[in-house]
Amino acid sequence: MAELSRGVRLGVDVGQVRVGVSRSDPHGILATPLVTLARDLTAAADAVPADMAALVDLIAEHEAVEVVVGLPVNLAGKHGPAATNVSAYAARLADVIAPVPVALTDERMSTVVASRRLAERGVRGKRQRAVVDQAAAVEILQSWLDAQRRRTQ
Repeated sequence: MAELSRGVRLGVDVGQVRVGVSRSDPHGILATPLVTLARDLTAAADAVPADMAALVDLIAEHEAVEVVVGLPVNLAGKHGPAATNVSAYAARLADVIAPVPVALTDERMSTVVASRRLAERGVRGKRQRAVVDQAAAVEILQSWLDAQRRRTQ
């Protein structure tokens, strides 16, 4: 199997209210938190929502070669309303950022894991809400990077 191509990847955790973003190093080893964006749900159908415009800027700034979006599959492995929403977001994002590819990856439990890790580090309440989306984006991207590495070994 081919080795993971060199380049920064952005991890994206799409929520109803916020979008958490993480980034990898160019070697695809480690994901780190980047930013939390407010979801722009007021954009006209023919306009690019502000959160996606911000992602375009982040892709350019970090010279990202791919965007990995967490797909919230439920515990039974089924696609519920949240997965349908995220799939639609990812499809729209793919149109906006083309030719940069968008990959969907199973993100079951990423927010739960991120919340638990933050709590273990003493980050709670409002401070946790402010960074949990970034932390979930880190979980999403890190597990995707680890899976890609396992695939190429």
